[in-house]
Amino acid sequence: MDWVGRGNSRMKNVLVTGGAGFIGSNFIHHLLARTPVQRVVNLDALTYAGTPANLAEVQNDTRYRFVHADICDGEKVQALLREEHVDTIVHFAADTHVDRSIRDPETFYQTNVLGTLRLLEAARAVWAGDYTGKRFHHISTDEVYGTLEPGDPPFSESTPYIPRSPYAASKAAADHLVRSFFHTYGLPVTLSNCSNNYGPRQYPEKFIPLVIQRCLRGERIPIYGDGRQIRDWIYVEDHCCGILRILQDGRPGETYHLGGGNQPTNLEIANLICDLMDRKRPQSAQVPHRRLLQFITDRPGHDRRYAMDCTKIERELGWTPQIHLAEGLEQTVDWYLDHPEWLEAVIQAEPYRAWMHEQYPGEG
Repeated sequence: MDWVGRGNSRMKNVLVTGGAGFIGSNFIHHLLARTPVQRVVNLDALTYAGTPANLAEVQNDTRYRFVHADICDGEKVQALLREEHVDTIVHFAADTHVDRSIRDPETFYQTNVLGTLRLLEAARAVWAGDYTGKRFHHISTDEVYGTLEPGDPPFSESTPYIPRSPYAASKAAADHLVRSFFHTYGLPVTLSNCSNNYGPRQYPEKFIPLVIQRCLRGERIPIYGDGRQIRDWIYVEDHCCGILRILQDGRPGETYHLGGGNQPTNLEIANLICDLMDRKRPQSAQVPHRRLLQFITDRPGHDRRYAMDCTKIERELGWTPQIHLAEGLEQTVDWYLDHPEWLEAVIQAEPYRAWMHEQYPGEG
């Protein structure tokens, strides 16, 4: 991909919040490999889902710096923006798991709403109205729009917000804050709402890596309700490419949708992964892996369907997803099979074991 700057400028010093997590770490790898950035600063609080191991391959890159801090620490963030002469902020840091938000909504408010406010205030204070070549990009989710019925058209950038979980509500509030700083203070922001991500380095409480690791361990694979919830799945590398296109040429104040252009059910995804595991581990005692599937009580307020209309970013910025679902799932399964140490370190750690025991009694 050829680098295209914003007008006559190019981003040089980038602050990535939540860069030790799943999408953030993949974005940092993408940024260092695909652009001539001079500096990438990773600000992460290292909660349960973030680990420096996700950036092991770049930890010796002189352009990369890791800072262990919380985005809610406004003074720390301001000092870092000044010290590193940051011109671009890419804001991934968030608590994201719906099930956790149902059990502990206050934590999601603190990180996703208050943390975003602290970051916006820091950018406004340090940039002090000199916004030439500056950009604040905020990562959001399709869940802010609520749920779709089978025949409904996909979400567009003008779809009203109807969040239905504490997680979705916290992200909706953060989105509104970001837009308010554009309209009130002129802060040069862009936003992207993405569909469900999957790929390397995803914490295995999420659906796809959970299915993979349960296949490997011969443990039951929990399927909520009837398994017919529909999601749009985007491979994380495609998501990273889309964010980069927005940073390069997205219009300040605008929102762009990033989706994978598919709508399988959760049960179809689980079956595809089980079949991949049958093929890649034919000698496993678990073959056929579909026998591990177990339907469990649905979670409260479970949205039935998400779908994303990505016409705007395709028309304005020329972005479309390149990795089809079957290809992406195979690459994802291969990554976890090739990184057993990474997976084992996560699932043996106390935060993961405690969550599994709480969420699925009798396990963990």
